[in-house]
Amino acid sequence: MPRLLTYNVHRCVGVDRRLDVQRIADVIAEHEPDVVCLQELDVGRARTGWVDQADAIAQRLAMSVQFHPAMKVEAELYGDAILTHRPERLVRAASLPTLPGIKGLEPRGALWSAVDFDGVIVNIMNTHLGLVPREQRLQAAALIGDEWLGDPMCQGPTILTGDFNATSITRPYQALTRRLDDAQRRLGLKPSIKTFPSSFPAIRIDHCFVSREIRVISASAASSPLARAASDHLPLIIDFEIDQPKNQPGA
Repeated sequence: MPRLLTYNVHRCVGVDRRLDVQRIADVIAEHEPDVVCLQELDVGRARTGWVDQADAIAQRLAMSVQFHPAMKVEAELYGDAILTHRPERLVRAASLPTLPGIKGLEPRGALWSAVDFDGVIVNIMNTHLGLVPREQRLQAAALIGDEWLGDPMCQGPTILTGDFNATSITRPYQALTRRLDDAQRRLGLKPSIKTFPSSFPAIRIDHCFVSREIRVISASAASSPLARAASDHLPLIIDFEIDQPKNQPGA
Protein backbone atom coordinates (compact mmCIF):
# COMPACT_ATOMS: atom_id res chain seq x y z
CA MET A 1 0.00 0.00 0.00
CA PRO A 2 1.48 3.38 -0.98
CA ARG A 3 2.39 5.80 1.78
CA LEU A 4 2.99 9.57 1.63
CA LEU A 5 4.67 11.55 4.38
CA THR A 6 4.56 15.35 4.50
CA TYR A 7 6.86 17.15 6.92
CA ASN A 8 7.90 20.71 7.71
CA VAL A 9 11.46 20.05 8.85
CA HIS A 10 12.25 23.59 10.12
CA ARG A 11 15.64 23.60 8.31
CA CYS A 12 16.49 20.45 10.30
CA VAL A 13 16.71 22.42 13.54
CA GLY A 14 14.78 20.74 16.35
CA VAL A 15 12.90 22.11 19.32
CA ASP A 16 16.12 21.54 21.26
CA ARG A 17 17.77 24.03 18.83
CA ARG A 18 20.08 21.31 17.55
CA LEU A 19 20.80 21.15 13.82
CA ASP A 20 20.64 17.49 12.79
CA VAL A 21 19.89 16.40 9.22
CA GLN A 22 20.39 12.73 10.11
CA ARG A 23 17.72 12.96 12.81
CA ILE A 24 15.17 14.20 10.28
CA ALA A 25 16.10 11.35 7.93
CA ASP A 26 15.73 8.87 10.80
CA VAL A 27 12.24 10.17 11.62
CA ILE A 28 11.21 9.70 7.99
CA ALA A 29 12.88 6.31 7.56
CA GLU A 30 11.01 4.89 10.54
CA HIS A 31 7.76 5.10 8.52
CA GLU A 32 9.06 3.77 5.18
CA PRO A 33 7.12 6.17 2.91
CA ASP A 34 6.99 5.90 -0.87
CA VAL A 35 6.82 9.67 -1.30
CA VAL A 36 8.12 12.38 1.03
CA CYS A 37 7.08 16.03 0.76
CA LEU A 38 9.32 18.35 2.76
CA GLN A 39 9.05 22.05 3.56
CA GLU A 40 11.59 24.53 5.00
CA LEU A 41 14.78 23.02 3.64
CA ASP A 42 18.07 24.92 3.51
CA VAL A 43 20.38 24.34 0.55
CA GLY A 44 23.87 25.82 0.75
CA ARG A 45 23.04 28.32 3.50
CA ALA A 46 25.57 29.66 5.97
CA ARG A 47 23.19 29.35 8.92
CA THR A 48 23.03 25.55 8.52
CA GLY A 49 26.62 24.83 7.55
CA TRP A 50 26.29 25.09 3.74
CA VAL A 51 24.67 21.64 3.54
CA ASP A 52 22.28 20.70 0.73
CA GLN A 53 19.64 19.37 3.10
CA ALA A 54 17.33 18.12 0.34
CA ASP A 55 20.07 16.03 -1.24
CA ALA A 56 21.48 14.86 2.10
CA ILE A 57 18.10 13.55 3.26
CA ALA A 58 17.41 11.94 -0.13
CA GLN A 59 20.77 10.14 -0.06
CA ARG A 60 20.12 8.80 3.42
CA LEU A 61 16.72 7.49 2.27
CA ALA A 62 17.98 6.18 -1.10
CA MET A 63 15.46 8.38 -2.91
CA SER A 64 15.53 10.77 -5.84
CA VAL A 65 14.78 14.40 -5.05
CA GLN A 66 13.19 17.40 -6.74
CA PHE A 67 13.82 20.70 -4.97
CA HIS A 68 12.29 24.12 -5.55
CA PRO A 69 13.89 27.19 -3.95
CA ALA A 70 11.07 29.45 -2.91
CA MET A 71 13.71 31.91 -1.71
CA LYS A 72 17.13 32.71 -3.13
CA VAL A 73 19.72 34.88 -1.42
CA GLU A 74 22.64 34.90 -3.86
CA ALA A 75 23.82 31.26 -3.81
CA GLU A 76 21.81 30.36 -0.71
CA LEU A 77 18.48 28.58 -1.24
CA TYR A 78 15.46 27.77 0.93
CA GLY A 79 12.39 25.84 -0.13
CA ASP A 80 10.53 22.59 -0.56
CA ALA A 81 11.17 19.15 -2.02
CA ILE A 82 9.56 15.93 -3.18
CA LEU A 83 11.50 12.71 -2.58
CA THR A 84 10.61 9.21 -3.76
CA HIS A 85 12.12 5.84 -4.54
CA ARG A 86 9.63 5.38 -7.38
CA PRO A 87 10.08 6.59 -10.98
CA GLU A 88 9.14 10.24 -11.20
CA ARG A 89 9.22 13.28 -13.46
CA LEU A 90 9.16 16.93 -12.44
CA VAL A 91 6.22 18.67 -14.09
CA ARG A 92 6.46 22.15 -12.58
CA ALA A 93 8.29 24.08 -9.88
CA ALA A 94 7.40 27.74 -9.50
CA SER A 95 6.72 30.63 -7.17
CA LEU A 96 3.27 31.40 -5.76
CA PRO A 97 1.86 34.94 -5.70
CA THR A 98 2.44 37.27 -2.79
CA LEU A 99 1.11 40.62 -1.62
CA PRO A 100 2.91 43.63 -3.08
CA GLY A 101 4.09 46.41 -0.80
CA ILE A 102 4.27 44.39 2.42
CA LYS A 103 7.77 44.09 3.79
CA GLY A 104 9.06 40.90 5.32
CA LEU A 105 6.84 38.39 3.52
CA GLU A 106 8.74 35.21 2.80
CA PRO A 107 8.53 34.04 -0.84
CA ARG A 108 6.48 30.89 -1.32
CA GLY A 109 6.35 28.23 -3.98
CA ALA A 110 5.15 24.81 -5.01
CA LEU A 111 6.39 21.85 -6.99
CA TRP A 112 4.63 19.09 -8.87
CA SER A 113 6.01 15.65 -9.70
CA ALA A 114 4.37 12.88 -11.68
CA VAL A 115 5.15 9.71 -9.72
CA ASP A 116 4.75 6.23 -11.21
CA PHE A 117 3.00 3.78 -8.89
CA ASP A 118 3.32 0.48 -10.76
CA GLY A 119 2.18 1.95 -14.06
CA VAL A 120 -0.31 4.47 -12.68
CA ILE A 121 0.82 8.09 -12.61
CA VAL A 122 -0.09 10.12 -9.53
CA ASN A 123 0.29 13.90 -9.53
CA ILE A 124 2.04 14.88 -6.30
CA MET A 125 2.08 18.59 -5.41
CA ASN A 126 3.92 20.00 -2.40
CA THR A 127 3.64 23.55 -1.08
CA HIS A 128 4.16 25.86 1.88
CA LEU A 129 1.78 28.80 2.07
CA GLY A 130 2.44 32.17 3.67
CA LEU A 131 1.36 33.47 7.06
CA VAL A 132 -0.93 36.36 6.05
CA PRO A 133 -4.56 35.37 5.31
CA ARG A 134 -4.87 37.58 2.22
CA GLU A 135 -1.64 36.14 0.89
CA GLN A 136 -2.87 32.59 1.58
CA ARG A 137 -6.05 33.28 -0.38
CA LEU A 138 -4.02 34.39 -3.40
CA GLN A 139 -1.81 31.32 -3.14
CA ALA A 140 -4.73 28.91 -2.76
CA ALA A 141 -6.39 30.50 -5.80
CA ALA A 142 -3.17 30.00 -7.78
CA LEU A 143 -3.02 26.32 -6.79
CA ILE A 144 -6.58 25.84 -8.00
CA GLY A 145 -5.80 27.77 -11.17
CA ASP A 146 -4.59 26.75 -14.60
CA GLU A 147 -0.91 26.32 -13.71
CA TRP A 148 -1.52 23.69 -11.06
CA LEU A 149 -4.73 21.75 -10.30
CA GLY A 150 -6.50 23.35 -13.26
CA ASP A 151 -3.75 22.49 -15.73
CA PRO A 152 -4.97 20.08 -18.47
CA MET A 153 -1.96 17.88 -17.63
CA CYS A 154 -3.30 17.40 -14.10
CA GLN A 155 -5.55 14.44 -14.84
CA GLY A 156 -6.34 11.39 -12.74
CA PRO A 157 -5.02 10.63 -9.25
CA THR A 158 -3.78 13.80 -7.56
CA ILE A 159 -2.46 14.67 -4.10
CA LEU A 160 -1.78 18.21 -2.90
CA THR A 161 0.00 18.38 0.43
CA GLY A 162 2.24 20.52 2.61
CA ASP A 163 2.19 23.15 5.32
CA PHE A 164 -0.70 25.50 4.52
CA ASN A 165 -0.43 27.61 7.69
CA ALA A 166 -4.24 27.55 7.64
CA THR A 167 -6.74 25.59 9.71
CA SER A 168 -9.91 24.00 8.40
CA ILE A 169 -12.06 27.04 9.23
CA THR A 170 -10.14 29.39 6.93
CA ARG A 171 -11.05 30.55 3.45
CA PRO A 172 -7.89 29.16 1.75
CA TYR A 173 -8.61 25.70 3.16
CA GLN A 174 -12.24 25.91 2.09
CA ALA A 175 -11.24 27.01 -1.40
CA LEU A 176 -8.96 24.00 -1.79
CA THR A 177 -11.60 21.57 -0.54
CA ARG A 178 -13.92 22.73 -3.29
CA ARG A 179 -11.43 21.12 -5.69
CA LEU A 180 -10.03 18.21 -3.66
CA ASP A 181 -11.04 16.31 -0.53
CA ASP A 182 -9.25 16.60 2.79
CA ALA A 183 -7.81 13.12 3.45
CA GLN A 184 -8.71 13.33 7.14
CA ARG A 185 -12.28 14.36 6.38
CA ARG A 186 -12.56 11.41 4.01
CA LEU A 187 -11.83 9.17 6.97
CA GLY A 188 -14.19 11.08 9.27
CA LEU A 189 -11.49 11.35 11.92
CA LYS A 190 -12.62 12.87 15.23
CA PRO A 191 -10.60 14.36 16.74
CA SER A 192 -8.50 15.30 13.75
CA ILE A 193 -4.77 14.60 13.60
CA LYS A 194 -2.78 17.66 14.58
CA THR A 195 0.90 18.16 13.86
CA PHE A 196 1.89 21.58 15.28
CA PRO A 197 3.63 22.33 17.53
CA SER A 198 5.44 19.03 17.76
CA SER A 199 5.89 19.15 21.54
CA PHE A 200 2.15 19.46 22.12
CA PRO A 201 0.21 19.21 18.84
CA ALA A 202 -2.82 21.48 19.04
CA ILE A 203 -3.24 22.95 15.54
CA ARG A 204 -3.99 21.32 12.19
CA ILE A 205 -2.18 23.29 9.49
CA ASP A 206 -0.40 20.44 7.67
CA HIS A 207 -2.90 18.97 5.22
CA CYS A 208 -3.24 16.37 2.52
CA PHE A 209 -5.87 16.95 -0.17
CA VAL A 210 -6.77 14.14 -2.57
CA SER A 211 -8.72 13.61 -5.77
CA ARG A 212 -11.54 11.08 -6.09
CA GLU A 213 -9.16 8.45 -7.52
CA ILE A 214 -7.21 8.34 -4.24
CA ARG A 215 -8.76 6.08 -1.60
CA VAL A 216 -7.48 7.13 1.80
CA ILE A 217 -6.88 4.12 4.04
CA SER A 218 -5.38 5.75 7.12
CA ALA A 219 -3.88 8.95 8.45
CA SER A 220 -1.53 9.40 11.37
CA ALA A 221 1.18 11.60 12.80
CA ALA A 222 4.61 10.45 13.85
CA SER A 223 4.75 10.96 17.60
CA SER A 224 7.92 9.23 18.82
CA PRO A 225 10.28 11.14 21.12
CA LEU A 226 12.60 11.50 18.14
CA ALA A 227 9.86 13.08 16.01
CA ARG A 228 8.81 15.42 18.80
CA ALA A 229 12.36 16.73 19.06
CA ALA A 230 13.51 16.84 15.42
CA SER A 231 11.32 19.73 14.18
CA ASP A 232 8.59 22.06 15.39
CA HIS A 233 6.11 20.06 13.24
CA LEU A 234 5.28 16.36 13.33
CA PRO A 235 5.14 14.45 10.03
CA LEU A 236 1.66 13.72 8.68
CA ILE A 237 1.44 10.23 7.18
CA ILE A 238 -1.22 9.10 4.69
CA ASP A 239 -1.73 5.51 3.51
CA PHE A 240 -3.77 5.23 0.33
CA GLU A 241 -4.81 3.10 -2.60
CA ILE A 242 -5.27 4.24 -6.19
CA ASP A 243 -8.25 3.70 -8.45
CA GLN A 244 -6.59 3.30 -11.82
CA PRO A 245 -7.89 5.86 -14.34
CA LYS A 246 -9.35 4.43 -17.54
CA ASN A 247 -7.12 6.60 -19.73
CA GLN A 248 -3.87 5.27 -18.31
CA PRO A 249 -1.98 2.20 -19.58
CA GLY A 250 -3.01 -1.14 -18.15
CA ALA A 251 -6.57 -0.06 -17.34
